[in-house]
Amino acid sequence: MKNRILEKLNEFTYFIWLILLILVAVFVTYFYDLNKKSQIYYLQKAFGNTYLNKSINSLTSKLMPRYLTINYKIQKGDTYENIIDSIDIPNAEKKTFLENVKRVKEAKSLKVNQKIFFKIDRKDKVKIIEFQIEIDKKRDVIFERDKDIAKFNSKIIEKNLTKVIIFKEGIIENSLYNSALNLGIKPNTIIEFARLYGFQVDFQRDIWKGDSFQIMFEQFENENGSVIESGEIIYSNLNTRGNDLSLYKFEFGKKEMDYFDENGKSMKKTLMKTPVNGARLSSSFGKRKHPILGYTKMHLGTDFAAPTGTPIMASGDGVVIRAQWCGGGGNCVKIKHNSVYQTVYAHMSKFGRGIKKGVRVKQGQIIGYVGSTGLSTGPHLHYEVIENGKKINSQKLKLPSGKTLKGKLRKEFEVNKIKIDVLKSELIAKLN
Repeated sequence: MKNRILEKLNEFTYFIWLILLILVAVFVTYFYDLNKKSQIYYLQKAFGNTYLNKSINSLTSKLMPRYLTINYKIQKGDTYENIIDSIDIPNAEKKTFLENVKRVKEAKSLKVNQKIFFKIDRKDKVKIIEFQIEIDKKRDVIFERDKDIAKFNSKIIEKNLTKVIIFKEGIIENSLYNSALNLGIKPNTIIEFARLYGFQVDFQRDIWKGDSFQIMFEQFENENGSVIESGEIIYSNLNTRGNDLSLYKFEFGKKEMDYFDENGKSMKKTLMKTPVNGARLSSSFGKRKHPILGYTKMHLGTDFAAPTGTPIMASGDGVVIRAQWCGGGGNCVKIKHNSVYQTVYAHMSKFGRGIKKGVRVKQGQIIGYVGSTGLSTGPHLHYEVIENGKKINSQKLKLPSGKTLKGKLRKEFEVNKIKIDVLKSELIAKLN
């Protein structure tokens, strides 16, 4: 009997050992988890200790990162001197910064919203090890310290921007500006579009509700697809009362560029018809009762009512022969275009950047901003055209036509026009 029992036990030996191993594993796991929970409890209790927390905070509060980075955006009135003075670094470092930044001509002038980046090493002796200045939307200049000496190596880098060609078209409801803005076109591109047609079209009187426009222009985007800057207009079309006026960008000669109609004729003329966009003709050339002086006299110019701050453009290439206070005309600018024509712009709120006597200006360049200085009842531009010393009605001035392409240049223009039309068709197809 005993032998039979032993034989049976031998048959179940492996099974019994397996049961025992499972029981041992269960007990070990149980006591391990119990011990782990106990350890976590005591750790949490320790970290919750008020005195321990105060000690840790006291120690870590005295620790600072070795490198300090500063991103600064230029404000109105900023200079390099006041920017560097606002940073807590030794005076010797401030002097080194100013000496190095002034060696790079592209970085000498500052503009509002321009960006500057500093990297400062605070180990041992505090010093600037790198700084970067935004030159424009496409370029930065980087200054890197040459080891420990008071000298920086500088280099200009091109930002990683992608040029994209954009096509937009729309119907004018209230104004060209608002209609284009609603399509996502940047203000500077809209102003340039209006400037191109400003030689032939009065945007106050010649544009009607229901007129349409098309525009194809360059756009520069960063790696994230954000628009950094708008480039040049490549093609534009303005349809007024059923008549199309198309313009094509064409480069010729030594870095010369202009816009031509379908027949190779330049839109550029001696003087623009209206030197301010989006304005209302508020007073014509001729006799009128002066709104302030109260008596009737000849009004020897044309008044365009517009909001204060609206940009005023030079109606033609020329030299500024006056940029000062002109009595009843308030702040005014006078431009000599050639031996025949001069123009006057009065009642400005302020002058454009760099506009002063002796400065040469280009057609369409901003020379000032609409205001109400001098004898004025409200914000407007008083615009005069002087022909051979006599003030004339600018709205009736017959402007001489611009350049007409001929021969080899005309053939090159036709090829260029075909390429632009093909590109335009491809972009329209993508929109549809």
